[in-house]
Amino acid sequence: MFKFDHILKSVPDYKVFLTVDEMDESSRKLAEDYPELVSCDVVGHSRKGHPILCLKIGSGSKNAFMFGCPHPNEPIGAMTVEYFSRALAEDKEFLQSTDFTWYIIKSIDVDGTKLNEKWFKGPFTLTNYARNYFRPAGYEQAEWTFPIDYKDYHFHDTIPETKILMKMIDEKKPVFMYSLHNAGFGGTYWYISKDMPEIWDKLYEASSKNGVPLHLGEPEVPYITPFSQAIYPMISTRDDYDYKEKYSGKSPAETMRSGDSSCGYTITKGLDTVTLVTEMPYFTEPRIQSDKLMDFSRKEAVLKNLERRYEQNEKIKALHAPIANLVSDDNPFMKMVETSLEYFADSYGTQKKFIEENKEYDELCKESEAFDNLEVPKFHSLFYWTLLLRGCEHELGKDHPAEEKELLLKTKDVAEKEFDAQAKMAEESLEYSVIPIQTLVRVQLESGLIVASNL
Repeated sequence: MFKFDHILKSVPDYKVFLTVDEMDESSRKLAEDYPELVSCDVVGHSRKGHPILCLKIGSGSKNAFMFGCPHPNEPIGAMTVEYFSRALAEDKEFLQSTDFTWYIIKSIDVDGTKLNEKWFKGPFTLTNYARNYFRPAGYEQAEWTFPIDYKDYHFHDTIPETKILMKMIDEKKPVFMYSLHNAGFGGTYWYISKDMPEIWDKLYEASSKNGVPLHLGEPEVPYITPFSQAIYPMISTRDDYDYKEKYSGKSPAETMRSGDSSCGYTITKGLDTVTLVTEMPYFTEPRIQSDKLMDFSRKEAVLKNLERRYEQNEKIKALHAPIANLVSDDNPFMKMVETSLEYFADSYGTQKKFIEENKEYDELCKESEAFDNLEVPKFHSLFYWTLLLRGCEHELGKDHPAEEKELLLKTKDVAEKEFDAQAKMAEESLEYSVIPIQTLVRVQLESGLIVASNL
């Protein structure tokens, strides 16, 4: 084990997130400043041709691989490795004590990250974040397009960014891999590929001492069984298939469109890699960790959330249908709208059946669960409206005939009014606070160092 408390104390008080160009410049500068310890290499290019840089720091006996922005609306990890890479180079004694060679990619999805940059400099509000939000469709995500063959499902449409990750994993065979995700609203929770109960209290302490609550609302997927409170095994494409197969009554291969994860890939390659994900929010509210019991069941709360999502899905579907044939192949926003509509149509009945057949949903609802089901969706709903909005804006920048532009403009105006109304409601009803970037970096970095030092 190695000591790292002094590293955590020196995290700068960042006020903004770095753009892709700023990250690239910083990485090249680090290699120039510390040529004996750091190299900065182009390990591939994005789909739009942007070079993807990887830092190699140190020469330890084990390899660690960290990559930021696996989802491009999640730049906390980019700031974590922005700081950590320089800390490693500036503290040679600490670097040697880790006995790792560190491989670091600050943003693996540079094209998608650029589409989020309008909110990177603030103001950090629910509205500004959501209005400038972008996330690609699952089949275009660096984290979820690894090849997989499972039962009757086969995915091999691997995108260039994922191929870069595959090459790094194949060549470096990391003992520790940190996929640097983050959440949007709530508290801290973790995914890890190995049951390590000896570190759970340390992870909890990393979050609590920095004033970030644990996320005790609903898990991201209903079928997952936690290792401990707010600590989960890694989400698996295979488990997702089995869940859908059991509760949908048909082959999931008919509707599944994405691939395996980076963690799943290490398993198929037979590597003894421990993979960590630390999910932290930009915005939080104390109710997300409240154990207070409500006067209704968890089932009632979950089903109410599901029905509200159904209603919104129908609204967006009705707006999208008249312009569907006007959408260009290069429109990343509308791809996500279409994928979300397809996914919900397929998952609605599956989720409902799972909830109705599992008795744990009959228990009284905790306030954290009620908040996550009934209040936080007011924020999450904004993403779907902004993607529709940005999709229309993307098309309006093209040379469509006048009548098509009129239809796109009308759709955009309706979506914008809906976004504004829902954003106003979210701002007024969610008593949220913004977590400082410095705090988020400290929690994410400490979580990673806890795991790495135990390896």
